[in-house]
Parts: sequence; C-alpha cells; structure tokens
Amino acid sequence: MKEVNDKAQPRITCPVCPRHCRLKEGEIGFCCARQTKAGEVISISYNHITAFALDPIEKKPLSFFRPGEKILSVGSFGCNMNCYFCQNFDIARANKDSVPTRFIAPVELVGLALSLKDQGNCGIAFTYNEPLIGYEYVRDTAIIAREHDLETVVVTNGQLAAQFLDELLPLITAWNIDLKAFSEKAYRRLGGDFATSKETIERAAAHAHVEVTTLIVPGLSDDPGEMEEEAKFLAAIDRALPLHLSRYFPHYHSTEAATDVKLLHKLRDIAAKHLDHVILGNV
Repeated sequence: MKEVNDKAQPRITCPVCPRHCRLKEGEIGFCCARQTKAGEVISISYNHITAFALDPIEKKPLSFFRPGEKILSVGSFGCNMNCYFCQNFDIARANKDSVPTRFIAPVELVGLALSLKDQGNCGIAFTYNEPLIGYEYVRDTAIIAREHDLETVVVTNGQLAAQFLDELLPLITAWNIDLKAFSEKAYRRLGGDFATSKETIERAAAHAHVEVTTLIVPGLSDDPGEMEEEAKFLAAIDRALPLHLSRYFPHYHSTEAATDVKLLHKLRDIAAKHLDHVILGNV
C-alpha cells in the first residue's frame, strides 16, 4: 500500500510485521530482508539460503512432534527483532551483501528434502534466522512440500501480521514459537511486540502442533512472577502445550553470566503447576 506525503518521495509502509517500516523507493527495512521496489515492499531473501542441515527434530526444539526423526532445516538472513543475546546473529543481523547465500528455489528445496527421506528426514523446518520476514518463501515451499506429504515446521519469534499468518496456518504442521519474556517492557527492549507473539501462539495452536520456547535471560525473562503468568497464559490455550525453558549463555552483545541452573529448576516447578510438559534445555 502506498502512502504519499506532501514533501519529497513517497514512503511505503511494510505490512509484514509490527515494526511497519516506512520506506522510500529502494530502502531496506530493519529486518534487512525486505525492500521497496516499484511501489511495493518485496522479499529480497527469497530463494537465498545461508544455512541448512539435517537435524534431529528435537533440536528445533520439538519434543512431542515426530520424536526420534530428523528434519531438513534451512535458514536465510535477517530478523525483525534485535535480541542482544542472539545465538545466530551472524545471519540474523546480516544482509544480502554481508553473508554468502546459496540459491535454492522452493521446488529444489522440496526435492532435496525428499532425497533425504532414506536418512530419516520427515520434512522441512524454516529456522536459524527469522523465517517469517520472508513468509512468501515459507508459503511457496510449504505448498509443494505438503503435496509430497512432507512435514512443514516453522521456528519463529511470532512477529507476523495476522493477514500473512492466515496464509501460513493451513500449510504448517508444527511450530516452535519463542516467547522471549512475559512483559511488554522486555519486548520493547528487544524490538518486538508482546501482543503479536501471544496472538501468534494462540492462533497457531488452533491449527497445528505448537511448542513454546523461553530463553531464561538474567534480568529479562527470569522473574518467577512473570513465569507464573506465562504458564497460566499457555495453560489457558492448552495445558498440554509444551514449554521449553532454555538456559542462556552470553553471546553477541550480552555480558551477563549464564543462567543459574537452580533458578531454571525453580522456574520449571512454577510453570509445571499449570502445564503438563515443561522441558529444560541447554542444561
């Protein structure tokens, strides 16, 4: 959609995520993966893959979806949040010129996934960077993958506008959604929108298998009261919805010491009062 101001060049509002970047012709959004061209904001990461591997599905992490199997995991570049502890910042904060990519069209990616079935592959996982900033590639690949009975998994921060989430919901068979913390203040610090993440979890859980991950970062997501509220929120969706509480280690711009393991156990016990499956990770 085009918005013309009275001054110089018109700006286009990117509708894909809550940031709503307003871009002049040729400008690239905060995510580094969308650009204004010919009056619309398009994906510039489409077909550009920076990383792929045949992973155990438990690494996504998914503990209750096709356990024991493997999944072809692929990532591109860019992200619409700016977590100071990002584990994949080398691609999440990269742009199309700062990281090498391999051109793989959706039909080629599906062919690769099918060729790995004899190694235990059950489908394709869109992961590593934030896949939903390039939702078109996820959508187009998933359409073909589902035609070939491949599972389709998205590992995401959940920052996607509702109309684009609607396009994906019928196509994705499992989600792992990051719930970075349980406060608006924490989400503002990370450059995200708290309400959007919660809505994505609620809507995805009505259509597919969903597991949620919270990285327990000191001073951000380690408050016991907020963990209780988070667990209550998830239990209101489905008490059986799995919650992964992962131990943080310093990375990227973070300097805080790794999460105390005793605190992780305490937070797990709090969440387990409301949820049937609370799993500790990175311990």
